[in-house]
Amino acid sequence: MELSVRRETLRLIEVVRSSRGEIDSVGTCMVTLTHDGITAYGEGTPTGYDGVTADDVVAAIDADGVAVLGRDLRDPDTVLDHIGRWDAPAGARMALDGAVHDWIGKAAGQPTWKLSGAARTLGPTVYTISMAAPDEAASAVRNAPAVGAFKVKVGGPGDIESLEAIRAVTALPVRIDANEAWDLDTARALTPHLRRLGIQLIEQPFPVTAIDDYHRYREVPDRLPVFLDEGCTDEASVLAARSYADGFVVKLCKAGGIRGARRVMEAGRRAGLGTMISCMCESELAISQAAQLAPLADHIDLDGHLYLREPPFRGLGLEDGRIVLGDAPGLGVVPTPGTHPLGDATW
Repeated sequence: MELSVRRETLRLIEVVRSSRGEIDSVGTCMVTLTHDGITAYGEGTPTGYDGVTADDVVAAIDADGVAVLGRDLRDPDTVLDHIGRWDAPAGARMALDGAVHDWIGKAAGQPTWKLSGAARTLGPTVYTISMAAPDEAASAVRNAPAVGAFKVKVGGPGDIESLEAIRAVTALPVRIDANEAWDLDTARALTPHLRRLGIQLIEQPFPVTAIDDYHRYREVPDRLPVFLDEGCTDEASVLAARSYADGFVVKLCKAGGIRGARRVMEAGRRAGLGTMISCMCESELAISQAAQLAPLADHIDLDGHLYLREPPFRGLGLEDGRIVLGDAPGLGVVPTPGTHPLGDATW
């Protein structure tokens, strides 16, 4: 068994703006796993808002990754259970979980999605539009990839004009994401305008701790459906959310990989909540990991790879607004020729 890990900086094609600030690059972590002559890859991403960094993810894998994987991957369920119980940042568990799923497919000579019974072509995915002035927001929509819906980052009342400009240039579904920036008065004031514009739902309107605002917003006439992101990270938080939310956002970097995210999604389904499979700004490797769970989701928000200036992995397609998974064994993506995303690794 050989395992290597490194921190990778992904540069974005443009600045992404949200209520949390601006970013033009993100840090992620790549692992290479070789066993029985088969080389597999996995990606793990820190969430950022919980204080975990890419360096923390690398350090955890560097210190304990080999021990967690054990000596043999021929019993992958046992290995994945070990990863799930590992007391490490969720991004570290995500990276090893992804590499094991890649290895499983390659060992079987089949795409991993086919082994799990998933479809190669996913449902329509969104493309995220940054907080921007109306003209800039409308231009971003016109120049976006051919996706099936849009998600718009918002922060307050001033965003209505931008949403009106977006609605003027697209009839596709539009969702919004406040990243905890609203208060209850803002939600009450904006809801009629958002309904007029046909906004589909809102992610995380209030701070995670403002539980009372979530309960009180449920009393607002003709309110928007509320999906939790920062406020839903594991099975326990999903079960708690059923009293004040309509759905939740699943990310592998929160749940610790495919195995952990599947359990969270199943818990949400039992609780009667809607599910959205989503991502950070990540490479096609991480997106292909998350895409294994797309058949279990009501909404698909897997667009992080579409923002990258120099993608370190290739293999995903985009047709008619839908992501198409690679048909090669494993997760179906390979390192981009001419780039060396996994060189200079720590061992």
